[in-house]
Amino acid sequence: MSTHKHFIIDFDSTFTKVEALDELCAICIPDPVRRQKTLAEIQRITDLGMEGEIPLVESLDQRLALLNANKSHLTSLIEHLKSQISESFKTNRAFFEAFKDDIYIISNGFKEFIVPIVRELGVKPENVFANTFTYDEEGNITGFDRTNPLTQNQGKAKQIKALNLPGEVYVIGDGYTDYEIKEAGIADKFYAFTENVSRDSVVDKADHVTPSLDEFLYVNKLPSSLSYPKNRIKVLVLEGIHEQAVNMFKEEGYQVEFMAGALEEEELCEKLQDVSILCIRSKTHVTAKALEHAPRLMAVGAFCIGTNQIDLAKCTERGIVVFNAPYSNTRSVVEMAIGEIIMLSRGLVEKSNRMHAGDWDKSAKGSNEIRGKKLGIIGYGNIGSQLSVLAESLGMDVYFYDVVDKLALGNAKVCHSLAELLALADIVTLHVDGRASNKNIIGTKEFELMKPGVLFLNLARGHVVDIEALAQNIKSGKIRGCAVDVFPHEPKNNQEKFESALRGLPNTLLSPHVGGSTEEAQENIAQYVPSKMIDYVNTGGSYNSVNFPNLQLPALGNAHRLIHIHRNVPGILAKINNVLAENNINILGQYLKTNETIGYVITDVDTQYDRSVIKKLKHIPDTIKSRALY
Repeated sequence: MSTHKHFIIDFDSTFTKVEALDELCAICIPDPVRRQKTLAEIQRITDLGMEGEIPLVESLDQRLALLNANKSHLTSLIEHLKSQISESFKTNRAFFEAFKDDIYIISNGFKEFIVPIVRELGVKPENVFANTFTYDEEGNITGFDRTNPLTQNQGKAKQIKALNLPGEVYVIGDGYTDYEIKEAGIADKFYAFTENVSRDSVVDKADHVTPSLDEFLYVNKLPSSLSYPKNRIKVLVLEGIHEQAVNMFKEEGYQVEFMAGALEEEELCEKLQDVSILCIRSKTHVTAKALEHAPRLMAVGAFCIGTNQIDLAKCTERGIVVFNAPYSNTRSVVEMAIGEIIMLSRGLVEKSNRMHAGDWDKSAKGSNEIRGKKLGIIGYGNIGSQLSVLAESLGMDVYFYDVVDKLALGNAKVCHSLAELLALADIVTLHVDGRASNKNIIGTKEFELMKPGVLFLNLARGHVVDIEALAQNIKSGKIRGCAVDVFPHEPKNNQEKFESALRGLPNTLLSPHVGGSTEEAQENIAQYVPSKMIDYVNTGGSYNSVNFPNLQLPALGNAHRLIHIHRNVPGILAKINNVLAENNINILGQYLKTNETIGYVITDVDTQYDRSVIKKLKHIPDTIKSRALY
């Protein structure tokens, strides 16, 4: 038989996100300058009291003296505090309902505003122990009942001792006065609650640090609104990804580690041991070896278009979903291509260099409009097709070649071979993906097919062009102007030196892989990719993933969602449903999609079922991963 449990919960900065007397200050002092000064002093005194630096009665006296509050202010305070209940408390009403007789609010704050707030989650008023105000005839707050043990040092410990609670006593709070209950030997465990504030002197004393109520419920196997605490989901963000992504993950409650640079394979292997979500750009290579060192990895986010730096087959084999950003930086790359085409056509690179050297070279020689010129686009995907539209609007004749049949936009004309496009284009621009078969698709032979004086751009992938052959054709004059943004070998970070045969060549624009690096694009990517990954964690939705069958799922209502990833072999769905039927589980909704490698089954079921079913689903042959989501 399990031991009876009692839960002692602090109010300020635990049950609520804020300190109530701080909020009362904002209400009762209208002058902003005085309010700010008073609030700073109240917060200083609060911290001293919470950390055990000054006697509690002294802390209360000093703070109330600064406030000059009236009973009438409490109505506004209560309404405000209702909106300041801690997020993880609001979402766990089931816990408060299940244990309403065993939950106690113990606070050095005041009953007048505490009872109306905790009642919102079903806490019994008789289970609230706190101070009470004293008033004069005009309703001004003059002080507090000094006979209450909660005005004294060790007051919380004295109050709990007086309750004489049988069984185990767990304390959840953010302050030193909460720890004192455990220190006095009256509580079995003290949990430092850090969702709203973290105090080192308190955390150091805790039996367990709980960043949310979900964590506390999880470790104690109590009813929770979440199947897994979000604070246990660790995110590794590499390569200086935009802070918007970091903020989104933190707001979701995840642990986030940010690193400005890329990682080599061995470094990545070490880092991935406890990571659930990995965020990269193009320099970090997620290899099979790295994935073997990532037992908890659920999702990889490529904050760019390409995914050739990720072993997609191994990710799929291990049940790891991969998302990228196929559209978010399209406009940025296209605008850069247009700008470079114009600069190269006008010979502005060389003219600018000469101006910096003090040479005035005003001449029309080698300077051309782009209107009427033939633009040859290799790769007619998101970027190539949008470039086609903008280039045509500038008066260019657009031709394109793609290994896949694509609908021509506007007046663009399709070429049926690469050789056909190279022979007719005045300007050749590459916008292909990073698949292995695209390595050196432009080399000596292809340069020979191009017109003399051609302009050449590569804003796609570094390995798709033979750099030595490109350099020779620039030196010979076959290529009149060149712009390259991507290279076969790129520095890992901004401190490493860039080396290339293209350095110092005439009318050659070199840029450090910044085609998609605009503030707008990076912010869009940093919103799009995290939103997909968070949706996958929260709902199982895989829509627009690179390697998973694409499922767009409805919101999870009053149900539990069973997620099953398996090898795509016959009979798995039947085995899943047999397990559910044998355990009398009612299916509310079921979704199945497969690709050539895996099957992805989502089953929504009633919330009441034997949890051993989850283990049974994991033991179905050919299962890759299985989890319950609620």
